[in-house]
Amino acid sequence: MLSKRACSGWKPFVLCLPAIFLFAYMLPVLELHRHSSVQYQHKEKPKKSDHLVLGPAAGEGLPDRLQCQGTEALNKTSIRTFPNDSQSEDLVVFVTVFATYNSTVDNGVNGRPVDLVTVGNTSYDKVERSMAILDVFINFIQVTMPQSDIIILTDPASELQVDRDKVTVHPIQGEYSRDKLMLQRIRSYIAFLEIKLEEQHQRQGQVRHYIFTDSDIAVVNDLGQIFADYPNFDLALTFRNNKEQPLNSGFIAVRGTAKGILRAKAFLQEVLKVYSSKFMKASRMLGDQLALAWVVKSQPSFDIRRFTRREGFVDEIGGASVLFLPCSSYNWTPPEGAGQFHGMPLDVKVVHFKGSRKRLMLESWNFLNSSSSSDISDMLCLILKSGRAKYDF
Repeated sequence: MLSKRACSGWKPFVLCLPAIFLFAYMLPVLELHRHSSVQYQHKEKPKKSDHLVLGPAAGEGLPDRLQCQGTEALNKTSIRTFPNDSQSEDLVVFVTVFATYNSTVDNGVNGRPVDLVTVGNTSYDKVERSMAILDVFINFIQVTMPQSDIIILTDPASELQVDRDKVTVHPIQGEYSRDKLMLQRIRSYIAFLEIKLEEQHQRQGQVRHYIFTDSDIAVVNDLGQIFADYPNFDLALTFRNNKEQPLNSGFIAVRGTAKGILRAKAFLQEVLKVYSSKFMKASRMLGDQLALAWVVKSQPSFDIRRFTRREGFVDEIGGASVLFLPCSSYNWTPPEGAGQFHGMPLDVKVVHFKGSRKRLMLESWNFLNSSSSSDISDMLCLILKSGRAKYDF
């Protein structure tokens, strides 16, 4: 700090002017830096709720949307829970890719992980809650489509074991790191279809269709009807009215005929080629969806405006007959999925708990499985009213 003697008099005052101006300039800069640092720290750790937060149910008063009073459904969704309701006698097999990653352990707290999350009466670390999500994924399928088999594609090194009826763990060699998982998922799908194509020559009789999904979905309605209602498609994708990412890769259905498997495999090989050449910078997330959209929109005759309507349609893409199904029914996501802000359609068949909605998936199963609440429509009201909040995992 300058003394009074140093700055007394005319000439010393002139000499001190630069220091005075510099000090006056630095004060607001330092204050701005301090304010920005506080804001940055605040944004870095957004607060998430560790319990369900019920809000208003979107779609109130709309005749084709679920209407709720609390967690009670005033009108019921059109739910089929037995495969005998389906016109098709073919079987549907669900296929998902699953990988687990180690959880950080703090030995100073009884040797238990530091990131425990409690849902209901159970606490989970990172690995345990991934397994809990997989378990609930299986539970929903076995409630709504009890005759369906479930196949889990995984890294042979993981030694994953799932002791559940009608569930098979199928190791497929590959790169299952977090950064490459989306890319590996497509490779695993292709490898699986190649195996099924070989088996096709030996199998006689009943057709087995395949639905490839993420493991954070809940099947809340019979999906076998897709193959009966749309008898001529090879594979099915779900779309939404989103210009940059119109297709979601979390649901892909494949007709289980030799022709359907062969064409679906060729389609996914093209997606993999585009993914590897154009979207590797997005390999951890979104790369597969960007590659899907690229392949579809590259078809000269494809009309992108069809994604703005909530209607299924079939189009020829690269030699395959592709069925496009609306996400609002076959891949409904709280809160960002197509149609969410206008409520939940009464024909919803799949709920996708993407991102920070994993707690909601476990809570929904607990609600459905409780002795007092065993109605799927009521459970959907719980999801609809809770889906706008961000939860702790």
